[in-house]
Amino acid sequence: MPLTARGAVGGLALAGAGALAWASLVEVRWYTLREVTVPVLPPGQDPLRILHLSDLHLTPGQHRKIDWVRDLASLDPDLVIDTGDNWAHLEAMPALLEALEPHLAKPGAFVMGSNDYVAPSAKNPARYLLPDARLPRRPQAAELPWRELAARFRAAGWKDLTNRRDTIDVDGRRISLVGVDDPHLELDRFPARAASDAPTGETTLRAGTDADLHLGVAHAPYRRVLDEMQDDGADLVIAGHTHGGQLAVPFFGALVTNCDLDRGRAKGLHGWPGARPDSPGGAGSTWLHVSAGLGTSPYAPVRFACRPEATLLTLVPA
Repeated sequence: MPLTARGAVGGLALAGAGALAWASLVEVRWYTLREVTVPVLPPGQDPLRILHLSDLHLTPGQHRKIDWVRDLASLDPDLVIDTGDNWAHLEAMPALLEALEPHLAKPGAFVMGSNDYVAPSAKNPARYLLPDARLPRRPQAAELPWRELAARFRAAGWKDLTNRRDTIDVDGRRISLVGVDDPHLELDRFPARAASDAPTGETTLRAGTDADLHLGVAHAPYRRVLDEMQDDGADLVIAGHTHGGQLAVPFFGALVTNCDLDRGRAKGLHGWPGARPDSPGGAGSTWLHVSAGLGTSPYAPVRFACRPEATLLTLVPA
């Protein structure tokens, strides 16, 4: 091999090793808070602040993540939304409750993700780059104590939106909520409206419940679920699951979303199904916020060009 070729190969190998070291030792623990403004409230209302937590994939011993999540309580949000995949270890309950303890004192709502039900397992890392990285559920997979976790969330006053609807009063206004179980496992069953909630001549649930805001909540932002929530009149849909792609290319973005959502909406605030609602031609759209989440599977502990995140959504009048 000529010297120039060997030098190029050596340079590529060195760059690859450096990128892997950055992704596995630095960026995966480089937590950041995103702050996003959503113009969605009725005219004249004061701002409403929602802390969106997702995909912690917490394991025992992740003390820095626990402390960082706890410190988010200093933001003093009006509402906390947890979109699942909270843990990744059979013995993670004490660590998770320590991380979420100050947030459970706030009004909140939650749905579960696939890794709330069963512990993650080792698999070929190359599967992550497939359009659908799912594997058949293994009968021997370790079931996590998700029933106890859901019971603790409900006991704290958080609304369980597992294929159900609910309402919550926050800061002097009523919010209607609709949620589904994890679409990634195809557990979603979109809940029907009660007859008393049926709108009369309008398309939003607000017309039937006198709610100031209608939120949709899901773990994985599959298109079928986003369409159902948009048809249901959701003003804002909140989801996680994608990890923002987890591995991204600068100036290109996410490589995959691990669902059928397009790569351009792997994280952040967007309109659904088309343009943003405040853009020309955006009539009929709803807002969609997808969190890149705070963790990874313990079997793929890397992030590149996609920092782990939580989001403070500030809702303001449209």
